[in-house]
Amino acid sequence: MRIALIAPLYESVPPKLYGGTERVVSALADALVAKGCKVTLFASGDSKTSARLQAMSEEGLRLDRTVYDPLAHHYAMVKEVWDRAAEFDVIHSHVDYIAFPFALAHPEVASVHTTHGRLDKKETRRVYQSFKGVHLISISASQQDPTKDLALNWMGVVPNGLPLDLFSFEPHRPLDSSAYLVFLGRICPEKGIDTAVRVAYRVSMRLIIAAKVDEWERGYYENEVVPMLRDHPCAEFIGEVDESKKDRLLSAAYANLFPIRWPEPFGLTAIESMACGVPVITHRCGAMVEIVEEGVTGFFGDTFEELVAAVHKVEEFDRVRCRERALERFSAEAMADGYLRLYEKAIIEVTPRDARIEATIGTSWGTSPRTAAAPSQNAAEANLNSEAVA
Repeated sequence: MRIALIAPLYESVPPKLYGGTERVVSALADALVAKGCKVTLFASGDSKTSARLQAMSEEGLRLDRTVYDPLAHHYAMVKEVWDRAAEFDVIHSHVDYIAFPFALAHPEVASVHTTHGRLDKKETRRVYQSFKGVHLISISASQQDPTKDLALNWMGVVPNGLPLDLFSFEPHRPLDSSAYLVFLGRICPEKGIDTAVRVAYRVSMRLIIAAKVDEWERGYYENEVVPMLRDHPCAEFIGEVDESKKDRLLSAAYANLFPIRWPEPFGLTAIESMACGVPVITHRCGAMVEIVEEGVTGFFGDTFEELVAAVHKVEEFDRVRCRERALERFSAEAMADGYLRLYEKAIIEVTPRDARIEATIGTSWGTSPRTAAAPSQNAAEANLNSEAVA
């Protein structure tokens, strides 16, 4: 199967530091290539992938201070992909609604669109309501909830996956003076950084905060977080970390505090923690109820006191079982299989019925109804031409 993957251009694929979507696209591209698919990745030029890379910018746009309008780069990229649609059996977009107009303008092109962000805001709902025909894929069932009244064209749910077997694992984590809690992600009110600091302070444990501060959250960080860190010396802010440092930080952590207070569509740090055998302590919010299994891969706390109590449960936690469940449910291979099934579905919808019938026998991940039908169609045309000559 010939697949075009469209990645955001804000970060490289995979990202050097923070960038959840880019990390998922990287894992998907490599997993699809491993399954024999011909994958073309449209991404920034500093990306590293086993797929064929089509550089749409010199580097991740967040690192390029000369970029004035990142959306312009994205629209130019999407336009190029659709101009080259004949080269692919399916186009898989990860740039949200930027690609929607192209998809509706060319219904003959098989395309699917993974939504990575929240869909409960009125501006977002308005956009999605205007493009109901687009083939959508969500990363969790709860992500679809705010749109149930819009009758959108949801093809299915494919949970995010990563090559989790590469994460370090230490089965024994004693509760001693070296034990620490960890907070990973972005610094913003909805991620619950203030709650994490208060929990760590209550249980008298160190909290290491490895997080990104976006420019639009700089005010919150300086006015709210910095004073809080001064008042709670148990918490240490170390900023963004690369994959290697994150792996070391997570694998040695006692638990991951993830007290979100917004409908998180997924939460990659949760499955990364589980792969390290580190329990996730979180609220029943957003996709967490789908990802975390109570007592198996983490603990829920609906109140502050319940979060504190959850930390005390960790001493008896089975870290081996936690890692096993993460690898079973959220591997890159499982994600690739889920997408391949939906690619086939999208291709069938745009393939003429006669071509589908001819391609029914022998279709596999390496072919598609469209590509498999081509030889039969060419042979039929040759027979007609020979009969005409005779």
